[in-house]
Amino acid sequence: MPREAPYLAVADVLRARILSGEWEIGECLPSRAWLAVEYGVGRNVIQRAMDRLIIEGLLEGRAGSGTYVRRPRERLRLVRSRHRERRESSLPWQGRRERGRADAWDSHSQVRVPAPEPIAERLTISPGDLCVCTHYEFLADGQPVQLSESWEPMAITDGTPIVLPEMGPLAGKGVVERMRSIGVVISTVVEVPRPARATQLQANLLGISMGDLVLQIERTIFDTDGRPVETADMVIPDMCREVVYEFGVDHP
Repeated sequence: MPREAPYLAVADVLRARILSGEWEIGECLPSRAWLAVEYGVGRNVIQRAMDRLIIEGLLEGRAGSGTYVRRPRERLRLVRSRHRERRESSLPWQGRRERGRADAWDSHSQVRVPAPEPIAERLTISPGDLCVCTHYEFLADGQPVQLSESWEPMAITDGTPIVLPEMGPLAGKGVVERMRSIGVVISTVVEVPRPARATQLQANLLGISMGDLVLQIERTIFDTDGRPVETADMVIPDMCREVVYEFGVDHP
């Protein structure tokens, strides 16, 4: 059996000491040099162990100051559902209602953006076809809780009042209602969730650390002809959100 990497062993020991309360929340850990001597390993091993615990959310690094025990963050529930109105009135977790739901957002749209190849493939258009690309930052109580990057083919919306998702008579109403207004009926939404690590830009926008766990959801919306009309990448910080999917049951 392969021997466990030294930094993993050190991370296990440090984790146990933190969880036992040896260092209080907000307390600075001893320096890497001190811990390296204590454990008889190199400073790089201590650094890798600390980096792992930072990713797990137990520690946080402060530039020029040190590494501190991080205050635990409550993971609020985010429900992905087609039946929100029924869920809020009658489902079992009504008493444990979804808190921290986004109540505001900032957005910025760009028109005539050539579709990159991965986006073109998802929208079944040609690379370089023009799209509207909209970046969203969703907020709950003024704090960022989710990012999203949305792409809509201009072949569908160009010249209509809904070409910009956050402007016009249906600003902010969502893809389903906006598309219905121009005769496009939505029938299917496909979401593919994947675990990922926060990039530096995502970390800066979400108020987390680079490398923190995030849930990345690739969403594509189809009309009744099976044509993709929008695709988006959503990024949700794992340490403060748990995502729950709710499915309705079709009865004969």
